[in-house]
Amino acid sequence: MIGAGSGGLSVAAAAARFGVPVVLVEKGPMGGDCLNFGCVPSKALIAAAKAAEHQRHASAFGIADVVPDIDFAGVSRHVRETIEAIAPNDSVERFTGLGVQVIQGEARFKDERAVVVDAHEGMYEIRARRFVVATGSSPFIPEIAGLEETGYLTNETIFELTVLPPRLVVIGGGPVGMELAQAYRRLGAEVTVLEAASVLAGEDPELAAVVLGALRREGVTVHEKARVVGVERKAENSLQVRAETERGSLSIEGTHLLIAAGRSPNVDDLDLAKAGIAFDRNGIKVSRTLRTTNRRVYAIGDVAGGPQFTHRANYHAGLVLRALLFRLPARENRPIVPRVTYTEPELAHVGLTEEEAGKIYGSVRVVKWPYAENDRARTDREAEGFIKLIAGRRGRILGVSIVGASAGEMIGFWGLALSKRMNVRDIAGHVAPYPTMGEIGKRAALAYFADATRSGWVRRLIRLLKTFG
Repeated sequence: MIGAGSGGLSVAAAAARFGVPVVLVEKGPMGGDCLNFGCVPSKALIAAAKAAEHQRHASAFGIADVVPDIDFAGVSRHVRETIEAIAPNDSVERFTGLGVQVIQGEARFKDERAVVVDAHEGMYEIRARRFVVATGSSPFIPEIAGLEETGYLTNETIFELTVLPPRLVVIGGGPVGMELAQAYRRLGAEVTVLEAASVLAGEDPELAAVVLGALRREGVTVHEKARVVGVERKAENSLQVRAETERGSLSIEGTHLLIAAGRSPNVDDLDLAKAGIAFDRNGIKVSRTLRTTNRRVYAIGDVAGGPQFTHRANYHAGLVLRALLFRLPARENRPIVPRVTYTEPELAHVGLTEEEAGKIYGSVRVVKWPYAENDRARTDREAEGFIKLIAGRRGRILGVSIVGASAGEMIGFWGLALSKRMNVRDIAGHVAPYPTMGEIGKRAALAYFADATRSGWVRRLIRLLKTFG
């Protein structure tokens, strides 16, 4: 097992519990990117920023608005304490206790059947029946004139800050860039986002516009179609970013620069060619069973290309375990893997978007239902947003997008619906507790049948049935 991130740890723990000998190699901190530099610290920071923002707007509930007194060192401590509280679950000690041999060092393939590890205590050579590569990904650093000389932050370094950056410039308007832009703005920084295309470009534009509008109202400056051409350090605590836009040149002054321009799979140091493993800049090439071109080797998570989510790595881990331990068929069903952008409002999606479904199936039905028509959204003053349900023939659910409060919590239900090939009739028959945000989805499903209430033959049938008493 190469890599002790979410996917690698899941495979190692499960295999060890079944009594399978496991060697786990990790050159960095246990827990990988998600625990140390990604999901956990970012969501801890977002939670702190959300608490500050809600203080500013408490008057809507009859409670005086407060300008929050932000102790950024305390926020940083909260982030570290959150990581430390979770870290024991991913520790060397825990996995050693499970019977896993943990080697802390850098692994690379010697040939098709062996891996060598340059560890702290010396060199190891490992021969195994099967290998699983789960080395994850790292921040992609674009080629920008002056970038290396100026210095920059990534998700791997920004959480080390203990002093609030006064003026933060973010290059990249994807999920990471937008989440951190909003969080730092709420914590008191001036924030500018520069995106070469459109923000949240992989999402339904109609929903992405809701998120963009919310950030702009909070004071985040966002420039779309802005290609960064150079950066320059003006003074110890001052830098300048130059960009070209459709309206001409743009110059942004800041104190800190965050690069959030996507991620690259960690393949460079593995000597994959020596093992006959095909790969490119998108990652290791795998089949739907996650097997590489070397039949002894599987690849899971970010390094296997495609969407880069912790829960997808865990999903991959389960598939590989089915194949390795039980010889059961296991193929990735990528559309059932949801994704969430943890801004406020949140944006969540699973399955096909409206555009994707239209290209594949031609005629599809699209049903929307607004948060404003949900009683719980009204009580919580979270009425901004809507759900978009895409259905195919006979009402089969093809995709669902949600923008609004708790969208990330609700999308899991729809992932199950897609995995079980449910249709809107199944959802319409579901009993949702009242009052909850979950009712929004049921109301959308019921709206799918709205045309039936105006159908002439349905009305004639009802009149006929009335004659029987």
